[in-house]
Parts: sequence; structure tokens; C-alpha cells
Amino acid sequence: MRDWLWLIPALPFAGFLVLALAGFRMPRRAIATVAVAAVALAAIVAIVAAAWFIAAPPTGHAWTQTVWQWFAVAGFAPTIGFRFDALALVMAVVVAVVALLIHVYASASMDKEEGYARFFAYMNLFVASMLTLLLADNLLLLYLGWEGVGLCSYLLIGFWYEDEANGRAAQKAFIVTRIGDVALAVAIFLLFTRLGTLDLAQIGVLAPQTWTRGDGAVVAAAFLLLGGAVGKSAQLPLQTWLPDAMAGPTPVSALIHAATMVTAGVYLIARMHAIFELAPAAELAVAAIGAATLLLAGVSALYQRDIKRVLAYSTISQIGYMFLALGVGAWSAAILHFMTHAFFKSLLFLAAGVVIDALGHEHDIYRMGGLRRALPTAFWTFLIGGASLAGVPIVTAGFYSKDWILSEEWTAGRGGHWLWAAGLVGALLTSLYIFRVFFLVFFGAQQRAPVIDRRARIHVPLVILAALSVVGGLVQVPRTLGYLPLFARFVQTALPAGREAGVGLEAGLELVAAVAALGGIVIAWALYLGHPGIVAALGRAPLAARLARYWSSGWGFDAIYDRLVVRPYRWLARVDQGDVLDEPYRGIAVAARGLNHALSRSENGKLRWYAMGLAGGTAIIVALVLFA
Repeated sequence: MRDWLWLIPALPFAGFLVLALAGFRMPRRAIATVAVAAVALAAIVAIVAAAWFIAAPPTGHAWTQTVWQWFAVAGFAPTIGFRFDALALVMAVVVAVVALLIHVYASASMDKEEGYARFFAYMNLFVASMLTLLLADNLLLLYLGWEGVGLCSYLLIGFWYEDEANGRAAQKAFIVTRIGDVALAVAIFLLFTRLGTLDLAQIGVLAPQTWTRGDGAVVAAAFLLLGGAVGKSAQLPLQTWLPDAMAGPTPVSALIHAATMVTAGVYLIARMHAIFELAPAAELAVAAIGAATLLLAGVSALYQRDIKRVLAYSTISQIGYMFLALGVGAWSAAILHFMTHAFFKSLLFLAAGVVIDALGHEHDIYRMGGLRRALPTAFWTFLIGGASLAGVPIVTAGFYSKDWILSEEWTAGRGGHWLWAAGLVGALLTSLYIFRVFFLVFFGAQQRAPVIDRRARIHVPLVILAALSVVGGLVQVPRTLGYLPLFARFVQTALPAGREAGVGLEAGLELVAAVAALGGIVIAWALYLGHPGIVAALGRAPLAARLARYWSSGWGFDAIYDRLVVRPYRWLARVDQGDVLDEPYRGIAVAARGLNHALSRSENGKLRWYAMGLAGGTAIIVALVLFA
């Protein structure tokens, strides 16, 4: 089975090639069939490979496959090769399955849009790039997939490029994430010059042999890797691109936010755990960035009116949870939260897409309301996704992953339990902001009559994701409920083991987390259904109104960057525009335009002039051949 690993990224890439080269000639049904089939086959291969891997674990806990040598220069000979271990298995299967369900949904929701083939070509390339990133056995191939998802995010966020705002959002995502990409590139150079290899397995072996804990070079490498992860995963201070990414179609938002691009940074840190374990300062920075991000994004989510922007800030916050877990050494817990988050966040985006389409592309949650009976599938699936995001105890997948993170944060004891407190406050904020949306959208008076889409391709993916959002966490049942640590035992063949709390302490921490989750729901009900006048009264207070504007703008980061970076850069560009060094190039441009104008005058429609030109040119060519 290991000989088939290359098919997992190759199949969606083949779908991209077919759609890019021939999609404009194909009917829409054929386009959808090719796009969905390519991802479906990749998902099947990934699931079958996972089943074989689990049934007969290989020696060394990993399969490797070298397809061919990429190039060889001065002893540097990277390969196109793939590594399939517990970490790659979990992430590749989740990405392939969630991407498949999103493709099925998109085949219906996007069927009236122009550029149908172009859309699915980009989507297939996006999935192929992400799977390449996850399965790469060396940092150079990983970086190829890393840049691939960055390119595809630009293309998909700006898919409706006729609207200038969408183009600006795509450019912002591309430019901001490039900052992190440069940091990752420098980290790759540093690791190769110090370790002499980019092979991921060899880096894990050589790093502890080459560096001592806290060595300057390994700390620098860890911080550079963190810079790459911060950019791609939209963490502080490079989080500003993700809310604007809502300019893309809903399936794009679901794919970027749930399982692909924004989780690439989480995967990078987990995959490079050997480097971070040697750099305690970088580990603490990962945790601190995660804690700050989850709180700031959670507060901003509370003040958004656009349903997709609420979910965007929610994604930033939940990725912060994963960073917090990675920073305290809860490696397996972070990966479980990646998995459960992929299920419930893609579900929430797709359910929100049903609501948006039913109301004629309305995004404002204050212009919705009373939709629970008109859109029952969206109502129940959004409820399940929201409950899982909030971590409602026992019955949702999100509870098991979030509880595990909070438990290991307390046990790690870093920062005097301040990091655990940040995670707990984040849990309260999460349940508050998501059930604010739920109550405003589905309860109260119905303001508009929705147009109901009953197609199975819209509803079946939601039902499957809802089921996964309920049962997905049962792979790691806590000891207080019977303790089936299947996930931990499996993933810890590729990642370091975490720290377990005592049974009594773990039960207490679970109870506190459950109170926070349920308390947020109760507060949301009281403020937005039971006593909505409280929120209205607070909104009229001058200080509260200013804070609301500040928090809804994402704590003013865009304004800060505009003043400190964007405006100075544009000023320098205007100054440089008159640089004398540009004059030769302007001269070339003027000459080219003049030559074009002269040649265009020969296109006068007079056949005699054309014939004379052909005869004269033929004579010149013959003369050159005979006498040159």
C-alpha cells in the first residue's frame, strides 16, 4: 500500500489539469464529476492506506516512498518523496474527507456561477497542494505545498474578481502570508546549513545530537518556523488577512478555515517538534501567541454582524487553542482539536452558506431571524456544529478535544496557570459568540421568507459533518468516562507524549470547562433572547459603542498597519516612480509603442499592399539565403 501514497496528492492534481486544460469545453455536470471524483478517489486511497497502516503498523511507525530524485546540486539532492506516519495519516484523511464533502456541496451551491470550471480547478489544486504539504518527507517539498496553498488561497478568495474589494482581499491574504513564508524559507536555509539535510526524519534525529537545549541556532530556527506558522495560520500579529478572506465563496471559506490552509502552521510546528523542544523560549512564545490570539479573536467575534466574519474570527481563535496546546507540549491534544475543528467548522460554514443563499446572499445576522422551521437542516446542523465548537459536555466532539487541551495546560503549569485561565475564558467566549449567532439567526421574528434549496448535494454533506461533529471525539474518551486513549496511543508514535492529570483533578477540570461552555450558552440566551433590551441599552452608552467599534474592527490592527506600513510604502513607491533609473525602461516602452503604432498602420485592409509586403519579404529572405 505504501507504493500508492503518491496517488493521494496526485489524483486531485490530475483533476486540476483536466479542468484547467479542458474545463471550458466541458458541461457543468462533467466538470463537477471530474472535480468531485478526483478528491473522492484521493480520500478513498487515504482511508485504505490508513486502515492498512493501523492494522499492521510498520517498523519505525512510518511508511516512506521516494518517487524520484528532484535534482542534485553540490551534494544537495532532495527527492519527491512521501512520509506516512500517524501525524500525516490523521491530517491527510481529515483533509481529504472534509474537502470531498465541501466539493459535493460546492457542486450544487456554485452551479449558477460563471467560471465553474475555473473554480473547481482551483479547488482541486488547493487540495493537492495541502496533501503534498502534509505527506512530504522533506522540507523543500513541504515548502512547495506551502506555497501552493498560498497561491490557491489568492485565486479562490478573489474568485469574484469583478468586485474590486474581493481583489484587494485576495492581495491582502497573499501579501500578509508572504511575510511568514519568508521566515519559513530562511528557517529552511538555516536548518540545511547546520544539519546538512532537509529530510524530516533525519532532522528529528540530528537536531538533538547537534544542538543543546537553548542553543542560539536552534532557538533562531524555532522562531523562524514560528514566523511561518503565524503567517499561514493567521495568528497574532499576522491575523488580519483571514477575516477579509470571507470575500470568497462559502465553500472556499469552509475549505480554507476548516481543514486546509490555516491548519498548515499547526502541522508545521507539530512536525518540527524536535526543534521546538530544544527551544523553550520559542515553545513559550507559541503558547503565549495562541493564548493572546484566542482571546482577542474571541472578543472580536462577539461584535461581528456578518455571519461569515463571526466564523472567521472563530477560526482564528480556535487555531489559537491549537497553538496554546502545542506550546505547552500537548501535541496530541492539538491534533485532536485540529480534527474536531475541521468537522464542526466546515459544518458551520456550510450551514451558514445555506442560510445566506436562502436569503438572497444576506450576511447580516440582524437581518435574519426565525429560520428554524423554514430551514430545519440548517437549524439542526448549525446547532450541532455550534455545540461542538462551544464544547458542550459528553455529546459533542469539541468537548473531548478542548477538555484535553485545558487538562494538559493545567498539568503543564506554565505561566502559573495563566495559560489555562486564558483557555477557560476563551471557552466561555466561544460558546457566547456562537450561540449569539444561533439565537439571532434561528429564533425571534422571521424577517424574510427564505428560498429553500432541497437538493441532496446541499444537505447530505451537512448531515455527515454533523455526525462527525458528534462522534469524532470518541477516539479519545477521558478517564473519567472510561478512558479509551486510542488517539493518544496512536498519535504518540509520531509525537511526544503529553502530561496526564490525576483522575480526580481531571474530573474537576472537566467540570469547570463544562460550566464555562454551558454558562456562555445561558448568557447568550439571556442577552439575545430573554432580555435583548440589555444589549440595546449597552449599545447606546458612548464608551460601549466606541469599544464595540474597536473590537469589531479586529482591535484596530488594520488601521495600525495602514499607518505604519501601507502608507509609507505607497509614499516610497510614488517617490521612486520618478527615479532616473526608470528612464531607460520607459524609453523601451515608448519605442515599443511607437513600433506597434507604425506596424498597425500597415494593417489597412488593402490586398495589394499585403501582396507587395509578402513579395518583398520573400525577396529579402531569398537574398539572405543566397548571399549571406
